Amino acid sequence: MTYRLAVNWIYPNALLTEPLFRLKKGLCVGKTKRGKGMKLMAVADRFGLPLGVHTCSASPHEVKLARETVCERFTDERPEKMIGDKAYDSDPLDAELAKLDIELIAPHKANRKKAQTQDGRKLRRYKRRWKIERLFAWLGNFRRIVVRYEYHSDNYLGFVHLACIVILLRNYF
Repeated sequence: MTYRLAVNWIYPNALLTEPLFRLKKGLCVGKTKRGKGMKLMAVADRFGLPLGVHTCSASPHEVKLARETVCERFTDERPEKMIGDKAYDSDPLDAELAKLDIELIAPHKANRKKAQTQDGRKLRRYKRRWKIERLFAWLGNFRRIVVRYEYHSDNYLGFVHLACIVILLRNYF
C-alpha cells in the first residue's frame, strides 16, 4: 500500500480575517518569512484519505518532522512507500525511513551534490501526489482549521482529527 506524505501547508498570519491587534499566538506557533504560523503535516493513503496528521511550529524543516508524522498515524500498519516532494530529498531521512522498512520516493533537488539514489521508474508514482494536495483542499473547507481559533495546540489537533473523521465518513458513506 502506498502512502503519501506532505507537509507544505503553512498557516501564515491571517490578517484578512482577523483585526490587526489579534496577532497569532499560542503553542506550536513559530516564525516564518511572512509572520507567525504553524505546519499541518498529513499522511494519506493511495486514495487521498487521511491516515495521520501532525501539527508543529512553522520553524523546523519538513525533513526533521517526517518521522513524527509517520508515528502519529491512525492505523497500526506501517506504510510501505512514502511519496514526498523535493524537500524530502535527504539521505539521512532516506536512511531513517529505511530503518522503519519504508521506501522514500522523492524527486531529486536540482542542486544535489551526491549521486542520485532513485531512477525514473520509482518517480512515476510521484505523479499521483495530487491526491495529498486534494486532502489539504478538503481540510481547507473547515474554517476552524484554516483560521485556528484555538490557543492550545491539543485543541486544534482535536479539531483536525474531527475534520479527518468527517472526510472519512463522507468518502465511505
